[in-house]
Amino acid sequence: MIVDNQYIYEGIRNLVEEINLNEKIDFFYSYHNVAFRKRYCNDDIFCPVSLKKCTEDFWKQYDVFFSFHCKQLFPDALVKNHRCINIHPGFNPYNRGWFPQVFSILNQQPIGVTIHEMDSEIDHGPIIYQEEVLIESYDTSYDVYQKILQKEMEMLRRNLYSLVKGEYNAVSVKAIGNINYKEDFNRLCKLKLDQVGTLGEHINLLRALTFEGYKNAYFEEGSKKIYTSIKFEIEENQMRN
Repeated sequence: MIVDNQYIYEGIRNLVEEINLNEKIDFFYSYHNVAFRKRYCNDDIFCPVSLKKCTEDFWKQYDVFFSFHCKQLFPDALVKNHRCINIHPGFNPYNRGWFPQVFSILNQQPIGVTIHEMDSEIDHGPIIYQEEVLIESYDTSYDVYQKILQKEMEMLRRNLYSLVKGEYNAVSVKAIGNINYKEDFNRLCKLKLDQVGTLGEHINLLRALTFEGYKNAYFEEGSKKIYTSIKFEIEENQMRN
């Protein structure tokens, strides 16, 4: 299992112990995940791996490979010759690729969690399990992402055993869908102050770019970047209702 998300790593470790799979399960994180390399530098059971440097001698040790928010692409030789499963924080085939929740806020396409067999394309392949999450009008990118993480753990709790054992039916996706890349996200971050649109469209853009702990949306003033985000507060008596 290759995991590059702290919440999912902790959850999946606990889940594996709870359901007692009686299988050899090793945990890895991407070698270029600097934060994890610092945090787990002395950990003997959670180790860095660079898949593009691995050979068949490494891959043939395992019956299945799992990608949990993995920060590296699985090589073609791996996905073509071994069973590989991706837990994708999006609702395939919509907004595959980079930060699905950002683009779902903008283009009103469905968002959720897709567990699928991997092929040579990004976030593509036969779907095993899939569930949607609801985006509220006041949800930021961060809010939606937290919903996705919770949904992932709910789905894994119900289905991890069948995923490991291969006891499932995968269905091919007929729709083409769309895919977004890092450069698409980067273009969104630079705000155009003369951009024409409705107030709702401008609010949605800020919602999509607001993620706690990160500076995303900005505009330029001379040589300076001015970062901005958006915050919502629900009226207290409405929350009680």
